[in-house]
Amino acid sequence: MDAAAIFDGLNPEQRRAVEAVRGPVCILAGAGSGKTTTITRRIANQVAVGAFSADQILAVTFTDKAAREMRSRLEELGAGGVRARTFHSAAFAQLRWFRGEPPGRILASKALMLRQIGNTLPMPYKFRPAVDLATEVEWAKNRRLTPETYRRGLNGHEPPIPDDLMARVFREYERRKEASGAVDFEDLLALAVKLLEDEPEALAQVHDRYRAFTVDEYQDVNLLQQTLLELWLGERDDLCAVGDDYQSIYAFTGATPEYLLALPQRFANATLVRLEANYRSTPQVLGLANRLAPRLGGAEKQLRETYGAGPEPELRGFADGEAEGKFVVERVHELHAAGTPLEEMAVLIRLNARSADFEEAFSDAEIPFQGAALLTRDAARQLLKGLAGSTSRSVAYEVRRLAREHGWEETPPEGLGERELTRQSDLARLIRLAEEFDDGSHDVGDWIAWLRERFDHGAQGGAHLLTLHRAKGLEWDAVFLPRIEERELPCKQALGDDGAIAEERRLLYVG
Repeated sequence: MDAAAIFDGLNPEQRRAVEAVRGPVCILAGAGSGKTTTITRRIANQVAVGAFSADQILAVTFTDKAAREMRSRLEELGAGGVRARTFHSAAFAQLRWFRGEPPGRILASKALMLRQIGNTLPMPYKFRPAVDLATEVEWAKNRRLTPETYRRGLNGHEPPIPDDLMARVFREYERRKEASGAVDFEDLLALAVKLLEDEPEALAQVHDRYRAFTVDEYQDVNLLQQTLLELWLGERDDLCAVGDDYQSIYAFTGATPEYLLALPQRFANATLVRLEANYRSTPQVLGLANRLAPRLGGAEKQLRETYGAGPEPELRGFADGEAEGKFVVERVHELHAAGTPLEEMAVLIRLNARSADFEEAFSDAEIPFQGAALLTRDAARQLLKGLAGSTSRSVAYEVRRLAREHGWEETPPEGLGERELTRQSDLARLIRLAEEFDDGSHDVGDWIAWLRERFDHGAQGGAHLLTLHRAKGLEWDAVFLPRIEERELPCKQALGDDGAIAEERRLLYVG
């Protein structure tokens, strides 16, 4: 392994992290700071200097894609024997090794089973998005709650439906899953925790196999993952935790940046490295991000530019959403005419409910776009399915009638989850579109065909319409952040909750 290749091109901060091959290391990696390069070079250096053999190191990522990229880079650096896996993949491998067989059929998605359970709920909860229920089950299990302890463990957390109904859904989900012989991804972690807690010999073998750990995206670790990591680690301290608390935006799954922030206090001898040189953005963009940083709390990081100057970010105010949408459309046209490809432009929104505003505006302006999907979301899919085959010419009446049957409320109550708000907004939009279309000379089938022509674009290479959550880690030449206003960003569910407001600020920072 070529030591020169390991250190080639590193800045002083990255070099310091790579040289710290032993003991607890906390790398606070700002956005665009070459985090993956630093992680893989450090692991390669651990092997090169003989601190650990490659097969004694476990690198943990949050996605299969990130694990594949890490394995590829390590192989290029001569450290191909290092295991790079997700938490779930590592847990699955250990369960299969010690049990001699897989723990069960892995449930790829909770949504289908939860949709069936949700259909048994009373109105108006019957049509709540199954993904809302799935996210809530995931949140509970990541916090090591069971159907029996769920309601006691809420601690101010608001479920998407009343807590007694949610506990019932959770209990029925677990019953059906167990009866089918399936396990979900959270079960893999929980079963691995139970195995290592109950069987000292298995724990000793894991300790003997893995001597050093690197965990990427540590700001997104939850209680269940942290419990498993602590079992793997034992009394040892060869842990490298890498993350950016400013980009912790997944509290709805049970994730928290507190484990990352507490690591230097937990290990008094920890090496703390801040990666603050940014290789992605212009000084003007970084200046705006750094002005947000003091309000984000946590471990302060000031990003430094490595790029040349670019245009100043623009702040615009508008009388209403229609004027805002018109401006975005005009600016996209201008940028495209000046040579910016459409696929290098993105409109990033806080709530899915707002994507249809821009779907309409872009469709009317004949701008190809990708990412938004009014007709693929629950409200439209269910409503159009219910209208299939109708030849009624009372289009608006039929759409409004069926929307009411599906739980649409003209004034949605407070406290709805984000996806239910999106569903309510989509139903209201479909009613408005039906009223605009209905002239008495066309039937429901004509309206559905018109909708599909207008919204079922399937464009490739168009401008991107994405939520801020989906945009994390991506970049474009031109980005629009609309609806930066109270009750939008921050969303109204966050108002009055300091922790939720902090996460809304981090979402803006990610954008």
